[in-house]
Amino acid sequence: MNDWIIRLIEQGGYLGIAFLMALENVFPPIPSEVIMGAGGMAVARGTMTFWPLLVAGTIGSTFGNYLWFLVGDRLGYERLRPFVARWGRWLTMDWRHVEQAIAFFRRHGQWIVFALRFSPFLRTMISLPAGLSHMKTWKFLVFTFAGAAVWNALLILAGQWLESTMGGVKHWLGPVMLGVIALALAAYVWRVATWKPRA
Repeated sequence: MNDWIIRLIEQGGYLGIAFLMALENVFPPIPSEVIMGAGGMAVARGTMTFWPLLVAGTIGSTFGNYLWFLVGDRLGYERLRPFVARWGRWLTMDWRHVEQAIAFFRRHGQWIVFALRFSPFLRTMISLPAGLSHMKTWKFLVFTFAGAAVWNALLILAGQWLESTMGGVKHWLGPVMLGVIALALAAYVWRVATWKPRA
């Protein structure tokens, strides 16, 4: 990864990592793989340390997911449905998506909150049905924190490994990561442009 990308992460410090990870779980501008991976590279360079980075990233992940949990828990079905109907295009989901997620959560229970922290597509979405099902807040936070901690630790270790053992390829990792971000944004724009609610 290009040095300037790592420096961008480093300059924000641990507070910046927490903020980016919270934002990534609310509306992902930068994937967690890039944020924590770059953090892992900073650890290998000696400008960050593993445990503070892990704690900051995990707190940010948990907070971002908790916001979606609160939306479901406080609004409930009746008030959430008009919200989804109005803003569904920008969220790229309709009410049927919400119902499917709730059914999935109820089938698999609280452990699904932990397990889906490892899914790049569903780890944020599951927070909403957990809130709508009025899962106990402390359980949601514990399972979310634990799952996010494992996932973030793996990303940090992967970043460390890349920096320490594959230094020869780091000059093209930056463009690759920027390409990933550009593709993610393009996919979102395409989905918004082509999205139609199901009857």
